[in-house]
Amino acid sequence: MRYWLALAALLIRLVMAASDVAAADDGHAPRLADYRRPAATPFPADDRYSQPKAELGRMLFFDPILSGSGARSCASCHQPGLSWGDGLPRAIGEGQKPLALRAPTLLDIAWIPVLGWDGKYRNLEALTFAPLTNPANMNGNEAKLLADLAAIPGYRAAFARAFPDGAISRGHVEQAVATFERTIVAPPAPFDRWVQGDEGAVSAAAKRGFALFNGKAGCAECHSGWNFTDAAFYDIGEAKDEDIGRGRLFPTSGKLQHAFKTPSLRDVARRAPYMHDGSVATLEDVIDLYDRGGIDRPSRSELIKPLHLSADEKAELIAFLQTLTSDPASYPTPVLPR
Repeated sequence: MRYWLALAALLIRLVMAASDVAAADDGHAPRLADYRRPAATPFPADDRYSQPKAELGRMLFFDPILSGSGARSCASCHQPGLSWGDGLPRAIGEGQKPLALRAPTLLDIAWIPVLGWDGKYRNLEALTFAPLTNPANMNGNEAKLLADLAAIPGYRAAFARAFPDGAISRGHVEQAVATFERTIVAPPAPFDRWVQGDEGAVSAAAKRGFALFNGKAGCAECHSGWNFTDAAFYDIGEAKDEDIGRGRLFPTSGKLQHAFKTPSLRDVARRAPYMHDGSVATLEDVIDLYDRGGIDRPSRSELIKPLHLSADEKAELIAFLQTLTSDPASYPTPVLPR
């Protein structure tokens, strides 16, 4: 009897081990946990969250008083109704002239360690005044901007609520705007409901697309984690243009020539056109680009190679990417002090 009990126990262990292997090879359940949304938004120790500071930052973000013309605000390029981008191939600056790059989404920007398509900004605070004072972008003047804010009683009161000394300074503007921007988090999407266990939240085609995303298509090599970006920089062989991206900052690095930031895929179906210069019109075109493998040049990432996807596989990838789009929601803009 003990022999048969021992044999039965051994068989049970073998079946369980086989099930574990099958699950690990499945490409679905084990990896879903890697895409679980974080419970809290990170804020740096030297710029911690406070509601008065975030509210001040929200007012500044939407206020055209920060631009030279008094007609443009941060929200001109980062519109809530357009997934915190502007829906244009390239951002529009002062005088309605197009800039060199498209406006990136601000969704989940609190989790991005370095900023800009080429990563030249070390954090959100360091980024704030770059577009404000860039002549081609918002064309603001720092001294005038601070003086204009100080002349408005409502802003003086808002700075006093947000900061112990109440000073209207560049540093406080940077901290307030950065604090607000860190509150811009993508709402849950159908994919998140699937991660939480709702099997009916996404279609069978989308589930097959998720397996492709993590497997044959190799998308998860760079678009990893719950916000679908490793925040790193790659040349994907997109175009023969003069913009060498991160290569400007690291001219001796062969692999960083033509390298640009991996963008988040949150709300990606709503954020056409694509790439740093808006040169790819649709998600279908993006997948075709990756399927071809891009331009073969020394800087092209070793991760980029022809994929040989079938038409059905491309459609399944699209079905999965569409599950990353959250439900439309209204976003109230603030009443601005004057």
